[in-house]
Amino acid sequence: MKKYYQSDFTAEQVSAVLDYAPLTGLFTYKCKSHRREVGQLAGRADTKGYFRIRLFGREFKSHRLSWLLTYGVWPAEEIDHKNGVPGDNRLENLREVTTAENGQNRRKAQKNNRSGFLGVSAVGNVFHAQIKATGTVRHLGSYETADEAHAAYLAAKRELHSACTI
Repeated sequence: MKKYYQSDFTAEQVSAVLDYAPLTGLFTYKCKSHRREVGQLAGRADTKGYFRIRLFGREFKSHRLSWLLTYGVWPAEEIDHKNGVPGDNRLENLREVTTAENGQNRRKAQKNNRSGFLGVSAVGNVFHAQIKATGTVRHLGSYETADEAHAAYLAAKRELHSACTI
């Protein structure tokens, strides 16, 4: 079994139902049904901001459908939104990457991060910066402010993460 879900549906089957505009990233329906009109926008945003489209009794992430309709094949890996906006499905904003590369393009700290900065943790009145690259966590130093620690993290991120677009 492949790592990512590969549908039995082909680009021809999907393109018979949907139109994709690569410059805007929007999908519209080509055929009318009891729930939709021709030209109606397809899909809905999920709780994380990704658009999903229901076709053939299954739900698909629209960025994967973008790839299928543009290149004629399902992506073998993950599809990354270069600008970090999950609802921006313009073709110029999408790229096929590995899971590790996709993680390198993360832009926000997790909700439970007390410092509020990606790559920064607060320990008492000191802020530690660290980054993971090639499977190794690297300590980047301790700083008096979260901003200083975050600046150190960003500098290391630009150097160590080849897929980083920040």
